Amino acid sequence: MEQYLRRAFLGQKQFSIEGLDVMVPMLDESIELAADGGAHEVVIGMAHRGRLNVLAHVVGRPYEVILREFEGERTIEAVVASDEGGTGDVKYHLGADGTRATRAGEITVTLASNPSHLEAVDPVVEGRARAEQTDRSTPEGYHDPSIALPVLIHGDASFAGQGEVAETLNLQGLAGYSTGGTLHVIGNNQVGFTTDPSDGRSTRYSSDLAKGFDVPIIHVNADDPEAAISVIRLAQAYRRRFGHDVVVDLVGYRRHGHNEQDEAAYTQPLLAAAIAAHPTVREQFAAHLVEAGVIEREKADELFTEVHTQLRAAHEALKESFATASVQQLPAEGRIPAGTADAVITAVPVDRLQALNEQLLHVPDWFTPHPKLWKQLERRRTALEEGGIDWGQAEALAFASLLVDGIPVRITGQDTERGTFSHRHAVLHDVNSGATFTPMQHLDEASASFEIHNSPLSEYACVGFEYGYSTAAPEALVLWEAQFGDFVNGAQIIIDQFMSAGLSKWRETSRLTLLLPHGYEGNGPEHSSARLERFLQLAAQENIRIANCTTSAQYFHLVRRQALDASARPLIVMTPKGLLRLKQAGSTLADLAQGEFQPVIDDAHADREQVTRLVLCSGKVYYDIVGHEDHAAATRVAVARLEQLYPFPVEQAAALLRGYSNLREVIWAQEEPQNMGAWRAIRHRLEEAKPDGVPLLYVGRPWRAS
Repeated sequence: MEQYLRRAFLGQKQFSIEGLDVMVPMLDESIELAADGGAHEVVIGMAHRGRLNVLAHVVGRPYEVILREFEGERTIEAVVASDEGGTGDVKYHLGADGTRATRAGEITVTLASNPSHLEAVDPVVEGRARAEQTDRSTPEGYHDPSIALPVLIHGDASFAGQGEVAETLNLQGLAGYSTGGTLHVIGNNQVGFTTDPSDGRSTRYSSDLAKGFDVPIIHVNADDPEAAISVIRLAQAYRRRFGHDVVVDLVGYRRHGHNEQDEAAYTQPLLAAAIAAHPTVREQFAAHLVEAGVIEREKADELFTEVHTQLRAAHEALKESFATASVQQLPAEGRIPAGTADAVITAVPVDRLQALNEQLLHVPDWFTPHPKLWKQLERRRTALEEGGIDWGQAEALAFASLLVDGIPVRITGQDTERGTFSHRHAVLHDVNSGATFTPMQHLDEASASFEIHNSPLSEYACVGFEYGYSTAAPEALVLWEAQFGDFVNGAQIIIDQFMSAGLSKWRETSRLTLLLPHGYEGNGPEHSSARLERFLQLAAQENIRIANCTTSAQYFHLVRRQALDASARPLIVMTPKGLLRLKQAGSTLADLAQGEFQPVIDDAHADREQVTRLVLCSGKVYYDIVGHEDHAAATRVAVARLEQLYPFPVEQAAALLRGYSNLREVIWAQEEPQNMGAWRAIRHRLEEAKPDGVPLLYVGRPWRAS
């Protein structure tokens, strides 16, 4: 196929598989063996090299579709936004899925979409596989690794060079992340773009990193197809027996440059010359079969010609369809859909909340919780009746109410079982035996799973894993929590390339929710900011949602809305630290049973006719302002809260400002420096919402580098 494409589309990139051709039959054998073992799906992650061949010959994408994509690169439509409102992506980044017939029956083969960042897709594939392996109708989410096989195809340079590989390998044996063993195949070209192995790694073999995780490594010659297939059988047998990862180091070469526009001889002249004189694996194996009398030379040549004939016929048919096609453009599939959150009912009846609260405070007779902690939790009975429902209790009731409605919940992260600030305590520990008990997994009427796991101290792999899980489980609410919000920048590639851009590039989105503790409370520059400004910079076309709540009821309704909204989008929440137990941020039972999420909260105590200064803010700084000793005397000042920062609540903000007829100034106040926080992203929205002639001023920290 690649030889035909190279001649038909001179200079277009395809990132040839030649030199590692045997990878395709290796994947074929992996799929057959997975199906024999009871798998329903094989999830594959790989970068660009060899991807077109895998799409055609493993996933089963028709030649006509691939040829159409190559023809499309000759038109202006290839470099402009699509009719659906997205940008699209290059053909060797796009995902696909297909159904394969095997000896054991049909099996789904999924090739995950990926960006140009090498190895970034690794944890995404693991998360997708874990979601497929999990029965979310059981209380704890029963995990059966035989249901899906994750396959990761690495480059030799990236396996050794990208830290994401080590982070992903570290997940293999962890209860909340294991997929029962991943098949890793290193497509070893013996060169990374133009970089020699001696400059790209400190180890002898590109696979040596896996030794640190006790992963068996099998080296095999890519010019020996029979050995390569035998290695796959060995790897799959090992996985079935031990439930452990296996690495296959497929040692071959790269017949052409990094891509079809590249000249390898400029930087590796001796290697390029040796490869040019080296027969292909097809030629070698055909000669071997002819010599052994298995096949005649003419038949071998005929098989090779047949593929070229099929490609040529498909290409000619495609060209004819272009010539006869109507000039009228086909209708678009529809633009990127907007959210439907306004139609979501998030209130929960009083009697149900009372019943759930009681069940969450029940432990079996054999279990002895820590007495100090248990006294704190038992206060939740009083809080439900008298008010003062704090953040942890509101979250627990939100999760529990979703579970009894049949919506699975998975929450992982850094110290998430307890919570960084000791506010959640979703997993209790027996003080005598050390045994654990999770009340959320024992609700009387729950019909969906509740998974909660402390994560390893990793952001890149863990957020990528949860993104993959959430895309494969669209009905579930999947959350990841940072120990402190600033740690999330360790996962920036996942946020940039998958969470925020996936909808535009691949029409792929999810409900993944990030809980990022944020607020300036004396912990220094690092543990103060979750970098709100970065998320706002990435926000466009309603691709994500961003909120900064100031009450526990707001958080309750936000969580439920995220799970119930028919239009899935990632949600980023600037979660509090000091507000977790602040009395003023607590809520009443009525707030949960009758209220809803409010994107904007007005000042309930303001005399709108007298107010001349309206202060708008978001998050914890609201309590700093209204708690100031001079606030009570400032009768001409109103303080309102912006709870949803994106999508910006245009109508609600305009209505808020219209309610103050005598305004002389509007102030945006924030605790972040002026070059950070929300100011620069929402200033134009505030300008549009305020009355003409009324100035908009900024109050907060000046520009800062940290």
